[in-house]
Amino acid sequence: MSGKKKVGVVLFQLGGPDSSAAVEPFLYNLFCDPDIIDFFGAWFARRPLARWIAHRRAGFVRAHYDAIGGHSPIRALTERQARALEAALAPHCDARCFIAMRYWRPLTAEAARDVNAWGAQELVLLPLYPQYSFATTSSSLKEWKRLYHPNGTQPATHLIEQFFDHPLYLQSVAEQIALALTRFKEPGRAYIVFSAHGLPLSLIERGDPYARQVEATVRGVTQRGAWGNQHLLCFQSKVGRRQWLSPSLTETIERLARAGEKQLLIVPIAFVTEHIETLHEINIEAREQALHLGVEQFEMMPAVGDSPTFIAALADLVRSALGAP
Repeated sequence: MSGKKKVGVVLFQLGGPDSSAAVEPFLYNLFCDPDIIDFFGAWFARRPLARWIAHRRAGFVRAHYDAIGGHSPIRALTERQARALEAALAPHCDARCFIAMRYWRPLTAEAARDVNAWGAQELVLLPLYPQYSFATTSSSLKEWKRLYHPNGTQPATHLIEQFFDHPLYLQSVAEQIALALTRFKEPGRAYIVFSAHGLPLSLIERGDPYARQVEATVRGVTQRGAWGNQHLLCFQSKVGRRQWLSPSLTETIERLARAGEKQLLIVPIAFVTEHIETLHEINIEAREQALHLGVEQFEMMPAVGDSPTFIAALADLVRSALGAP
C-alpha cells in the first residue's frame, strides 16, 4: 500500500455538448448561470429567459458543432490533461484528478460525489482558466462551494485562482507559437494576432481583472519568444448588444487585411484546450473571412493542451499549493 498522501485535484472547465442533442440543454445551463445573466429581477426571470435563449440559439449553435464533428472535444482533451497531470504528480503524492464542468457533463455535482467517494486527504482546486474572471473562475468555484459537502472531515483545501503569469505556462504558449510559425513560407512576416474570449465591459467596470491579466499574459509570452513578429491583442465571441472588450477578432482581421498583411497567425491566448471558439470561430469563420479579404496564409496555433511544458506548469502549481518544494 502506498504511503503517499492522497491528493485530489479538481480541474474546472466550462464544458461543451457531447452530442447534437446536448446543445440546447448545454445552452440552458449556460444562460442559467447568474454570473452570465444578471440584471435587476433576474432571480425571477432567469430560468424562463435561459430556456427561451437556448431554444432560439440551439439550431445556429448546433450547426457550428456539426461543422467540427457534432460535439465539443473539451471533455476528452481535459481528460488527457488530467491523466498527464496525475503522472507528473505521481513521484510526489498519490494524486487523482477530477473534472468539474460548469455547464455539461461531467458536472460539478458529479465531481463532488467522486471526490467524496475517493477520500482525499487534501484537495487542490484548479480552474483551467489561466486568467481570472467572474464569468469563469468565480462561477466555477461558487458552484463547487454550493455543491461540495464532505462526508466526514473536511480535507485541507488549497485554491489556485489564476496562472496567467506562471513562467512555465508562458513558456508553453511561446513554444506553441514557435512551432506554428514554422508552417509559414516566410515566418518572420507573419502577423501574430492574440485572440482572447471577450467579456462585457460591465464586468470589467465591476473590477473583473480578466482584461489586464490577458494583457500581462501577452507581454510575458512575447518576452519569451525568439521572434520579432508584429503582434496585437483582440477579443472574440461577443453575444448580445452590450459593449464588450475590443477590438474584436473580425474587426482586427479586416483591418490587417486592408493594410496588406498576407500572413496571419491567430493565437487563442485564453484557452488551454480546443473547443467551439477555436475550432469553428477561429479556424472556420475567421479563416474564411481572412482568405476572402486577400490573406494568403492563415494559421491557428493549437491550444497548449497536454504539452509537456504546460503539464509541468500545472504540476508546479499543485505542488506549490501543497507547500511542496
